[in-house]
Amino acid sequence: MAVSRPFRVLGIETSCDETAAAVVQEGRTVLSDVVATQVDLHARYGGVVPEIASRLHVESIVPVIDRSLSDAGLALADLDGIAVTRGPGLVGALLVGVSAAKGLASVTGLPLLGVHHIAGHIAANYLSSPDLDPPFVCLVASGGHSHLVLVRGTESFEILARTRDDAAGEAFDKIARSMGLGYPGGPAVDREAEGGRTDAVPYPRMDLGGTSLDFSFSGVKTHALNALNRLSMRAAEEGVDVWSLMPRRDFAASFQAAIVDALCDRAFAGLERTGLDVLALAGGVSANRSLRQRMQERSAKAGVRLHVPPLRLCTDNAAMIAAAGTFGLRAGRRDGLEMDADASWELDDPGSAKRA
Repeated sequence: MAVSRPFRVLGIETSCDETAAAVVQEGRTVLSDVVATQVDLHARYGGVVPEIASRLHVESIVPVIDRSLSDAGLALADLDGIAVTRGPGLVGALLVGVSAAKGLASVTGLPLLGVHHIAGHIAANYLSSPDLDPPFVCLVASGGHSHLVLVRGTESFEILARTRDDAAGEAFDKIARSMGLGYPGGPAVDREAEGGRTDAVPYPRMDLGGTSLDFSFSGVKTHALNALNRLSMRAAEEGVDVWSLMPRRDFAASFQAAIVDALCDRAFAGLERTGLDVLALAGGVSANRSLRQRMQERSAKAGVRLHVPPLRLCTDNAAMIAAAGTFGLRAGRRDGLEMDADASWELDDPGSAKRA
């Protein structure tokens, strides 16, 4: 009797400044995970330059895909499908990955599926916690997104909260730049905050009124900028360096604590509202050490089962896209070769995807 082979999917991710390809088996096991990062180049400009990102994706996409197959010890004929980040993201960057995926699907006849970037981040938890199954609440925090999502099924999502303005990672980037810490801002603030006082700069509690669980980080960002401006003016008057008035680590630690507190409070409010006791983290900001520690402490105290991906699965990668794509492909979902990138695709708008 013939034995069916494991279901293997090639994932491709080019939504921002990482060119990535990976092969995942059964949606839970990573066979290869290749990332060509552009972070050092964009750091010169203090942030991602879309035109440069697209150009570098074009240069890297084929070698990265080739290496992902080589590392997995597989050929295209050994795959069961291709998954690619369709959106959201930088449209020029997305188009590189989508075009590559459509080209491979056309040549090989393999089924193709466009994956939502946030769904990919959520799916990273299935790779690091193979025993995790819905339902659970997932906090997705990154440079472009701050979402609290009720994961009803591997492809069924309800957005409990989203940011009304800046995302958490965006706020980190802006304050890091103002502090002279460079790009990317999240890791820079995290490093600078080590050993600092979290109460050096008092921050108002995020309160949007009513029963909303939405996030708003523009107020925290503005409060930090105003505090920094006051320090700068005082330093100019006294003829001293601004950080002689307040250690930079204290300023960073206070700002970071304000972001972390807001994320934690909303996540646990979401658990209370849904009646669930399983929480997952996702996205680049979930690599923040203070956030991970606070979440672990609060989860232990509340009896919540916490799932946190390893650092390599928090930032943009293609393994998470392959994992998310696996569930869709196995459910019979397909995209035709007319599929296009969707830079503003909403997680709760599946109807925007053209399904065959």
